[in-house]
Amino acid sequence: MNESELRDTRTRARDIIRSADAEEIRLGEYDIVAAGAIPWRLKDGKLQVLLIHRPKYDDWSWPKGKLDQGESIAECALREVREEIGLRITLGIPLSATAYTVGQKTKVVYYWAAKTDPQTVIEPDGAECDETRWVSPKKAAGMLSAATDNQPLDDLVRAHDAGVLDTHPVLIVRHAKAKPRGKWTRAEGDRPLAATGRRQAQAVSRMLEAWKPMHVASSPWMRCVQTITPYAALHALNLKSIKALTEHAATRKPERARKAVQKLFDKYRSQVICTHRPVLPFVLEVLAKNSTAELAQALPDQDPYLEPGSLIVAQQVQAGKPRIVSFEIHTPYHD
Repeated sequence: MNESELRDTRTRARDIIRSADAEEIRLGEYDIVAAGAIPWRLKDGKLQVLLIHRPKYDDWSWPKGKLDQGESIAECALREVREEIGLRITLGIPLSATAYTVGQKTKVVYYWAAKTDPQTVIEPDGAECDETRWVSPKKAAGMLSAATDNQPLDDLVRAHDAGVLDTHPVLIVRHAKAKPRGKWTRAEGDRPLAATGRRQAQAVSRMLEAWKPMHVASSPWMRCVQTITPYAALHALNLKSIKALTEHAATRKPERARKAVQKLFDKYRSQVICTHRPVLPFVLEVLAKNSTAELAQALPDQDPYLEPGSLIVAQQVQAGKPRIVSFEIHTPYHD
């Protein structure tokens, strides 16, 4: 890895903040960044997790691997699971990241829970993985070759015992970079994305695949619509326009913006909401209201809250008190 690639990897590690990770993980710098998941299922009402055997190391572990160039950490988790065991997943709650040294290099691995249909067929690639086993968490703890791999497993078991493992994601997206306000002379609502913003919109679309929200809501202003349209078009999803989430409407009547966001949360479904930087404080109030005070500390609290094209992932449980059980902040990879 050359110096440029090393700087890029370290930058990418700072492009993710998750409520599941210890402070030393969030503040650390790593030479190697990897991601993966713990697939889980309920079989006859009992929790099982999927272990993989890696012939190269003759060990039992979780499906995971290093980032590819131009890939976000969330995308990496999906790709590695798909490549190693042929399983297409969506990301559930974040689980503890692990950090350790490999030779003279530092490495971090980000994990998520991944709900799996009990009837799903697992197909190891034969190279990186030659065997898989569905086992109880207790048996998995005894089979894992690396002690650090027990950390995300413990998180998953605690979430299951607390009834907060099976969740739906709500994603909040700040629109991608728009053309400069000072150089736009027509209606503010018609101000479009800049060229960089259009590339960011594609990056947002790729990242959303990690959670695959099935409903799309947005401010009707052009820059928000252009940000979220690549994903909506790819999945043939209707885009619901919400006027209360435009800059002008939310500034004049913030309570309507709060109510509009809360109404979407109350539907309890996987969804993505795209809005503007000036609207984010009202959205963040709703997120905090639906979580614990401790969990809300993971939310941004200073303007601009999110960079253009960045997103917050809130995992929520139905009828939960509080409803939100985890937060993540992601900055998609940009060229």
